[in-house]
Amino acid sequence: MATAAQTAVTFPITGMSCAACASRIEKVIRRIPGTTPSVNFATGQATVGFAQKPAPSTLTPVFEAVRRAGFDIPTENLSLQLSGMNCAACASRIEKLLNRLPGVTAHVNFAAEQADVTYVPGLADLPAMIAQVRKGGFDAEPARDPTTASEEEEHAHATAMRRQRAMFGLSAILTLPLLLGMVDMVSGRMDFMLPLWLQCLLATLVQFGCGWPFYQKAWKAIRGGGANMDVLVVMGTTVAWLSSTVIWLFSLPGHVYFESGAVVITLVLLGRLLEARAREHTREGIAGLLRLQPQVAHVERDGQVSDVPVAALRVGDVVVVRPGESIPVDGVVIAGQSDVNQSAMTGESVPVARTVDDHVIGATLNQNGVLRIRTEHVGADSTLSQIVRMVQRAQASHDPVQQLVDRISAVFVPGVLGIALLTFLAGWAVHGHATAALTGTIAVLVVACPCSLGLAVPTAIMVATGRGARAGLLFRDADMLEHAHTIRLLVMDKTGTLTMGQPEVREVVPLPGHDAQHLLAMACALEQESEHPLARAIAVYVRQHAITPLAVHDVTALPGRGVEGVTAQGERLRLGAPHFVHDGADAGLPDIVTQLEQQGRTVIGVAGPQGVVGHIALSDRVRPEAAACIAALRRDGIATLMLTGDNRQAAAAIAGTLGMDRFIAGVLPQDKAAEIEKLRAQGHVVGMVGDGINDAPALAMADIGFAMGHGSDIAVQSAGVILMRDNLWGILDAISLSRATLRKVRQNLFFAFIYNIIGIPLAAFGMLDPAIAGAAMAMSSVSVVTSSLLLNRWHTTTAPTTT
Repeated sequence: MATAAQTAVTFPITGMSCAACASRIEKVIRRIPGTTPSVNFATGQATVGFAQKPAPSTLTPVFEAVRRAGFDIPTENLSLQLSGMNCAACASRIEKLLNRLPGVTAHVNFAAEQADVTYVPGLADLPAMIAQVRKGGFDAEPARDPTTASEEEEHAHATAMRRQRAMFGLSAILTLPLLLGMVDMVSGRMDFMLPLWLQCLLATLVQFGCGWPFYQKAWKAIRGGGANMDVLVVMGTTVAWLSSTVIWLFSLPGHVYFESGAVVITLVLLGRLLEARAREHTREGIAGLLRLQPQVAHVERDGQVSDVPVAALRVGDVVVVRPGESIPVDGVVIAGQSDVNQSAMTGESVPVARTVDDHVIGATLNQNGVLRIRTEHVGADSTLSQIVRMVQRAQASHDPVQQLVDRISAVFVPGVLGIALLTFLAGWAVHGHATAALTGTIAVLVVACPCSLGLAVPTAIMVATGRGARAGLLFRDADMLEHAHTIRLLVMDKTGTLTMGQPEVREVVPLPGHDAQHLLAMACALEQESEHPLARAIAVYVRQHAITPLAVHDVTALPGRGVEGVTAQGERLRLGAPHFVHDGADAGLPDIVTQLEQQGRTVIGVAGPQGVVGHIALSDRVRPEAAACIAALRRDGIATLMLTGDNRQAAAAIAGTLGMDRFIAGVLPQDKAAEIEKLRAQGHVVGMVGDGINDAPALAMADIGFAMGHGSDIAVQSAGVILMRDNLWGILDAISLSRATLRKVRQNLFFAFIYNIIGIPLAAFGMLDPAIAGAAMAMSSVSVVTSSLLLNRWHTTTAPTTT
């Protein structure tokens, strides 16, 4: 147990099944020097005592030891909405503060003004995180669900923008006379030169009136132990104002810089105003989606239809949607038929027909018929909410490029302060007095704004993920967006991915002495409770032909092989792959099986107590875009491989039809991930496309997993990219958007660095006026954001037309 002299931390542990597990955990933690562990199996918690207050890095080996022992430490996630940031250095400062909390891993997105936090319950909580952020001179609050944004929040945001515009307007009016005087002096005329007392008055109003927020934020940054852009602006403009005031008051020789400080503050305010407006455009992807959801739904209760707020809907409510209205919820059609425009959610331009038992997505447009829909998902569980959360998660995540930029930003401001000091000392030494050295020093402090550096990557990611969401592409995080274009081998599942996932019975072939009706009755008896696409196809065919299934019990599924069951008379039935029902004798299969498989059919055998009764041949329609998409991938330098559990002949027929480079047949569901691992071990950058539950491990194992939007929940959760459109062109779109985003990131980094690479040396050598430096600094941020917004011009792949 921890003694009074020790500092103890308590955290939860999952995976313990007995007191022996607790003892084992204590043993592995005790091996770490300076720890005194006590694990409580009943509460599922561990208390670890330390000789002194533990730092976050001290806890890391403890957590790793617990996980190596086969247990886990549960974590929770939350997002914080931040305020008070002005540059990448601010974001870096907040990130460091949060990561100092025990059990906390935080990533701060300057462009989105959010922190994505993963923490261990019991070691940290929301109040502690908010207090830690405030300690650094910033503010934070829990990020709200964007789908529940209130009118008050929108009004507050609009008010803040108006205040920002007013502050810039006032600063510009006060600075204009000083600027005219500066232009007049440069031209050699003195017609508009203001008296020094008036210059001082105007500059003072700008410096300490319009510029007062800079002082507040700079002080908070310094008090928190950091330095940001506000520190640079305050230092540069204050030195200019103070030296000019001293020269005027004491009639000292030298030039005054009243106009320089005022112009710099005005330009910084302008840059921030333009930056704020531009950053608003990067959020339009989400805002546009949110506007699609209606606020009111027509709910049918007790035979009466009444208008109810969408937020008040419950699962099971019946909603009536009239022609021309947006569908308010995710649900299933229970009456009516119509065409539904899903372009806003999936990117599909052609409306899809929806009738009874079809699923519909909220925020899509009902076009020409009345639909009665039973609600299945509301609020945070709706497709719209999930899309918004996924887009926000991708925007807030850090890719490797952003992590590098963050490290650069962390040392940028101190480096600039050092350069400014050297510039001042060198200028003093060369010119012999301090006032002559001020111009270069002020210019260095002003031109070296790290804002553009902090905006270079996140603004591109925000625009790209928003544009992707409108095109039916959802990226799980920024890393997936950045690396999607790097794949060189695309592995594709067959059923539901290359094919429509709706197989149909094509032939029923009973063996001599048996009839087709009895064969189908046996098959349906084993398959009628299964959700497998082949099983559903057989059940549908049997119902269409009015055949009554046999009664069976003790039905057992044998993954990758088939299914067994026992009839009421005690007879054992088997259904599955031909080699399974023929007792593994591939060489002894009837010729008809080989012929059907060579035609690309999937053949299922049915056997009774006396042996094989016959075979059922099924086939699935190949997706109409599959061949063209695979050809386009090949032109892009990406090889394709089909991975399927089908027999070799059927797989070869489909792979040949589609023009695939390779195929691997007969793969059991549990072996798909192993095949992906083998391919990666061979040096391939592997993408995987799938839609089923059995594809989930392979999707997670691949470098980039693409899940068809109609697929199972676990497949969607395992993938890095979700294709909301139900066609394969989305793969090419994701690769294209990834490539365009990386190009834009490189352009942005060029804009961010070029201003500083050129501007700082010019300023240090006295060749850059502080006012021009301020303009260059403002333009660097505007250039980066404007460059990112050009990603909105990216368009989805246009499928080739056929005649």
